Formats: sequence, structure tokens, C-alpha cells
Amino acid sequence: MVAHMKIRSFDQIEAWQLARELTKKIYKLTQKEKFCKDFGLKRQIQNAAGSAMHNIAEGFDSDTNAEFLRFLRYAKRSCSEVQSELYVALDQKYISEAEFHDAFDYAGRTRATIRGFIKYLLSYKQKSPHDGL
Repeated sequence: MVAHMKIRSFDQIEAWQLARELTKKIYKLTQKEKFCKDFGLKRQIQNAAGSAMHNIAEGFDSDTNAEFLRFLRYAKRSCSEVQSELYVALDQKYISEAEFHDAFDYAGRTRATIRGFIKYLLSYKQKSPHDGL
């Protein structure tokens, strides 16, 4: 990320873009024949993936970095939740090993990007989320 670039909307944040792609992957997986019939797991994993996206967007409108950081931490935890739920889907044979690894790794990449953004904001914690980004 370029320090002098100003982010004008949440959809310019790389972590949000990755979370959006993760959400697309999860929705595609949950359309599979066996997976779509497990309403509880389907809803839970879709909500977790969406939560990563939505918390970044919601946090972007925070008045302080501290508040934005709180939402980013929620988003990061949602990525871990997706990973855990993917194990359930794998164990129930709703998804293949390859599908599991693809989605699991993407959730990890998304979480790592959110973590990097958190570290970046912590280095500028006296500024508002929109200053100098």
C-alpha cells in the first residue's frame, strides 16, 4: 500500500476486495448438491464470509482508527471461522480436497492481508482512517 494514497471508499481496500472474492468462492461451494441441503452450515459459512467483507466496509466509516481496527479484527476472525467451517464441509464430503485447499488458502490470504492492514493502521493510529491512506 502506498502511504500517501487516500482511500476514498471501502471497495478500494485490498482486504475488502479479497474478502469479496472469498465470499464468492464460499457461495459457489455452498451451491453444490450436498452442501446446499445442510442449511445450518451453509448459512453459517456464508455469514462468516460475508462478515469479513461487511466488517471492513462498516469499519471504514469509523471516526477513529481504534474503531476501524476493531472492525478489521472482527473481519480477520471471520476468515478463521470460514476456515474452520470448511473442515466441516470437507469432513461431510460436501467439497473435495482441492476445493477445500483452494478456499482455505484464500481465506488465509485474506486474513493475512487484513492483518497487514491492521499493522499499517497501528503505525498511524493517531490519524483518522481516511488520513494519509
